[in-house]
Amino acid sequence: MARFLADTLAGMDQIPERTVAEIVEKYVEMNIAHPFIEGNGRSTRIWLDLILKRSLKKCVDWSRIGKSEYMNAMVQSSVDSSGLKRLLKNALTDQVDSREMYTKGIDHSYYYEELE
Repeated sequence: MARFLADTLAGMDQIPERTVAEIVEKYVEMNIAHPFIEGNGRSTRIWLDLILKRSLKKCVDWSRIGKSEYMNAMVQSSVDSSGLKRLLKNALTDQVDSREMYTKGIDHSYYYEELE
């Protein structure tokens, strides 16, 4: 995996960031390529919000996405990302400068990673 990481990242740089669908495709690829298991979800969710903010002036209101539906969509996304795209698109907000939105995102990132 590590020896292919540079090529994978270079390919991801070529994915445009003009639409939610394109950005989620990049998110799926990063999730697959991310080299560490621990922290993978938390770091890629922050990365996703940064891209959404930069490119579309949006971010995800993570409190609108349940844990099981998110985890199921993430598992499925390497085969079919349509469910994840729909889930994230429906939770978008333009409150990109809201401190409350930012802290809710961090709280939910840890919630998604908790073992049941």
